[in-house]
Amino acid sequence: MALRSATLSLMPFVLAALAACQSGPMPPPAGSTEAIAARAIPGDLPPRPLWLLGEQHDAPAHQTLQNDLVRVLATQGRLAAVVIEMVEAGRSTLGLPPDAEEARVRAALDWEEESNRSGWPWSRYGPTVMSAVRAGAPVLGGNLPRNAQRSAMTDTTLDGSLDPDSLERQRSLVREGHCGLLPEAQIAPMTRIQLARDRSLAQVASSAIKPGQTVLMVAGNEHVRRDLGVPRHLPPNLAIWVLQARSESPTAATSEAAGTPSTVADRIWMTPPIPARDYCAELRRQMGR
Repeated sequence: MALRSATLSLMPFVLAALAACQSGPMPPPAGSTEAIAARAIPGDLPPRPLWLLGEQHDAPAHQTLQNDLVRVLATQGRLAAVVIEMVEAGRSTLGLPPDAEEARVRAALDWEEESNRSGWPWSRYGPTVMSAVRAGAPVLGGNLPRNAQRSAMTDTTLDGSLDPDSLERQRSLVREGHCGLLPEAQIAPMTRIQLARDRSLAQVASSAIKPGQTVLMVAGNEHVRRDLGVPRHLPPNLAIWVLQARSESPTAATSEAAGTPSTVADRIWMTPPIPARDYCAELRRQMGR
């Protein structure tokens, strides 16, 4: 599915969502993370064991939002862990000290820029990772390892993780996300990889849950959606909150712009559009078509 990007910070959103300033000693500057985190989180940023934060990977505003949320949770002492799609399951910063050098963190996550074939630039995601490390919270890779993808493609049991109607919607999203360029015979196997990734992210996030704290999971918007993504693979009694960050045109639905809950997410955070980009043309070039 085509991705878009934008430039907007989370700070106005958090400031609007949080309660009035605390009384007592002189508070820090109103716009600082410390001031925000000194207040209680109300309904818009609810206390849940797991937050699923969706993004568009080429929208810098969405990575700013991730960093802001990490800092707020960390300052409150509520950050249990950060689970990210950008790193394979099995990789983590567990055991690293809060003052670990950036190179050591990247090595622990196998985040070498020249070998990062998935297109996750450290310059974009590094600040969020380092904010978590500095706060003493582990960063955990959640994505399906590359060496497990081939077996996932032929694992027909994955088809049963969604009901038939949802499975067909997921296949349609895979078809659309590849601009109709995939042979039809590849749609079911590629959908199984998507399902396996969702299951992997769900397993890592579930294992990181701590009483009284919040695990923040960061992944693409399609992965976090309630109707088809990671939530379908989580324990049914686990309380979660799903926030999708989207970069849309000014004509986007007003209900979504207002953050009205839907079957996809509990809140949708809209960011301004950027000039149009033909992702399908880029994909055609990559596929030699």
